[in-house]
Amino acid sequence: LVAALIFVLLILLVIPTLMQQTSQLIDTAPDLFGRLQSFLTDRFPSLMDADSTIRQQLLKIGEAIQAKGGELINGLVSSALGLINILVLLVIVPVVTVYMLFDWDNMTAKIDELLPRDHAETLRMLAREIDATLASFIRGQGTVCLILGTYYAVALMLAGLNFGLIVGFIAGLITFIPYVGAVVSTALAVLVALGTEGSTAALLALILCLFTFNTGENLIRPWLVGETVK
Repeated sequence: LVAALIFVLLILLVIPTLMQQTSQLIDTAPDLFGRLQSFLTDRFPSLMDADSTIRQQLLKIGEAIQAKGGELINGLVSSALGLINILVLLVIVPVVTVYMLFDWDNMTAKIDELLPRDHAETLRMLAREIDATLASFIRGQGTVCLILGTYYAVALMLAGLNFGLIVGFIAGLITFIPYVGAVVSTALAVLVALGTEGSTAALLALILCLFTFNTGENLIRPWLVGETVK
């Protein structure tokens, strides 16, 4: 009951802020890109001259973002939510909550009848070990994503970075991919900081993300995932 209350409280507090920051990020995406372009122009003038391929591509990307960026992101979000709703309605609800829950004992009994009697107990033991290992892996990875995503969000918000919550949310979603999730999260945090706050904030975001990456890959993930699955 306490866990359920805490979960509901977090949903009520976090979801509205998350939606607000997502909307703001979509609205300010063209301006963020313009600031990044100005930063690159100031720091790397040789790469950003009028005839530079990089400059031409950046201009094209900026025009595309200004023209279709918000519409594209909104469309992707709507499509993703629609797909999730369809999957929940057509697959998860009828299959898991009805068919499997009603017939679970019958299914396991039928499978058990197929086991060779001489090796039935050994196979049951192996199945229990597989079940425990997979469950531990899923719980461990989920906990790692939750911890690191929360740390990303809290640390970046305390550091004064705009859109820290949405960056932490995205980081939490992709942290289950070792190294790739950390690289994408760090790049996103640095780019957002660079576009909104400047180079000092970007450097601070980089330091925080590198610290989180090292802590997560060397301490948290081995402890929560490696130890549980052996």
